[in-house]
Amino acid sequence: VSLFCSIKPPAMSTAWDQLTAHAADMSKTHLKDLLADEARTAPLSVSADKFFLDYSRQQVNPTTMELLAKLAKESGVETKRQDMLSGKKINATEGRAVLHHALRAARTDTINVDGSNVVPDVYATLDRIKDFASRVRGGQFVGATGKKLTNVVSIGIGGSFLGPLMIYDSLCLNKDCIAAADGRTLRFVANVDPNDISLALAASDPETTLVVIVSKTFTTAETMLNARTARKWLLDAFGGDESKLKHHLCAASTNLKLTAEMGIADENVFGFWDWVGGRFSTWSAVGMLPLSLQFGFEIMEKFLEGGRAMDKHFETAEFEKNLPMLLGMLDVWNSTFMKIETTVVLPYSECLKSFASHIQQLDMESNGKRVKMDGSEVTYPTGMMHFGAPGTNGQHSFYQLLHQGRVANHHF
Repeated sequence: VSLFCSIKPPAMSTAWDQLTAHAADMSKTHLKDLLADEARTAPLSVSADKFFLDYSRQQVNPTTMELLAKLAKESGVETKRQDMLSGKKINATEGRAVLHHALRAARTDTINVDGSNVVPDVYATLDRIKDFASRVRGGQFVGATGKKLTNVVSIGIGGSFLGPLMIYDSLCLNKDCIAAADGRTLRFVANVDPNDISLALAASDPETTLVVIVSKTFTTAETMLNARTARKWLLDAFGGDESKLKHHLCAASTNLKLTAEMGIADENVFGFWDWVGGRFSTWSAVGMLPLSLQFGFEIMEKFLEGGRAMDKHFETAEFEKNLPMLLGMLDVWNSTFMKIETTVVLPYSECLKSFASHIQQLDMESNGKRVKMDGSEVTYPTGMMHFGAPGTNGQHSFYQLLHQGRVANHHF
């Protein structure tokens, strides 16, 4: 939805005025009547690779989608998409490129920032993660007492926690992942409440534990407090011998000075770049390091390949068949024109139990803005509140309120 922050003020947009009038008409139309119209319903689904999107239960018709595509074009979304993909600094506030797609680019791709191709740097880090994860999993990199490191505790918060946790939960019952993770554990710690780190460490053996500390600057308050707690736990186990720490600590960070002070060897620090927004950082060392330690790099490489396929679809598919574009346009329709304030995310797979929390950050942190790109105040709704839970759990809790007529946008 962020790409839809209008270049033109709404008063200068023909599609905006048309959508405003159209929304008034559509708000009087019941969804059951829309679904009864087979000619309207049939076109409102689209496939891309292994993904299928059915949006026929949105309060839209073909005219709605035509007007939304028109609004996107009037707002320069195609140009913004190309600017982002080509490495232009579209993050005007911080003067940075937005290149999380470069983290999953093909090795032969070229994506330039300030005249320099960033893809070789991405693969240099990925190659190091592959080597490190292979040595840990294979028993070549061992703990201070010579025991194999089979337990990983990953400490981070926000994007350094929500994305990796969601991917871990979604993969943990895949048969290939079960086999790859046999005999291994991965625990995530985010909350500054000491109970969180205490529970993770209580279930761990310091001799077989590798702690991953995830913080770009290595100054994130909550993460560093938990990291110091884990460090003390290790020191207590090894009689205060700081030389043992390098066998049990690694990091995803760019601050080598502070990681060294923590006791982490430079070769066990894996960096990422200022063009990686935290909420999109799962594809970087933030997620690839702990998840490769758990499942092996080969499985996580398939994860990157899947993201790359969707990136290509986003870049090349027409608006009417473009899954990310369609979802963005529908969110604009629901929040800005239909004045719906809430989206409910309802996965029915238990393996997606962390999905709603991840989407909360991706959407609400991205769209939690009160000014437009030119600095002027936004005078219309630009985003929705997101919450959710696995479907059957929700059915026995908050669905009752939804069933009684509270209007919300639902993603099943």
